[in-house]
Amino acid sequence: MRRFGLVFFLAAGIASAGEYAVLASGARLRVDRHEADGAKVRLYHAGGMVEMDAAGVTAFEAVDDPPAVPAAISAPVAAETPVAIPRALNALELADAAADKYGLPRSLVRSVMLAESGLQPNAVSAKGAIGLMQLMPDTAQTLGADPWDPAQNVDAGTRYLRELLAKYDGGLWHALAAYNAGPGAVEKYKGVPPYRETIQYIGTIQRKMEKLNAR
Repeated sequence: MRRFGLVFFLAAGIASAGEYAVLASGARLRVDRHEADGAKVRLYHAGGMVEMDAAGVTAFEAVDDPPAVPAAISAPVAAETPVAIPRALNALELADAAADKYGLPRSLVRSVMLAESGLQPNAVSAKGAIGLMQLMPDTAQTLGADPWDPAQNVDAGTRYLRELLAKYDGGLWHALAAYNAGPGAVEKYKGVPPYRETIQYIGTIQRKMEKLNAR
């Protein structure tokens, strides 16, 4: 088993809350905590969990968040003064905003999100894909996004989908196949790869789009 100096020095293999996991690829993921288990390491964040090879993590770094302002010196708010609290966008609103931003059909982005995560922001696949648009950590790093943040996840996933559509001259099947199986698989087979999962994935999204467009 590979050793990482300070990474696995705790006897129980459990780190304290709030840290960055530094991946071998150079990506840095903010997590609540991690657990070492032999050749595997589990990363926990906001109720979700990613298990990956320990060799894929080179270090863990403490999070240097600014200290909270003590209540005694914070400015008081008069009881009669209403305080505006920004409303968090829900998953479909995030999908629509990203679709509009990148010039894609709303039904397409919604359908991809539904197929990828079922609108669950903390969804984590067996392969380690994260969030509403199921971004792999390395892909998220390339896109400059925190995959655990729903807004960044959706924005980056939609931007990536647009890049794939541009890459394949607007070919939806090719773009969806690349989103699901990777551009390398599309290049290898010079089209949609003969993977049952990928073929079913494309069909699922097409059906979802047709249903949404019919409304």
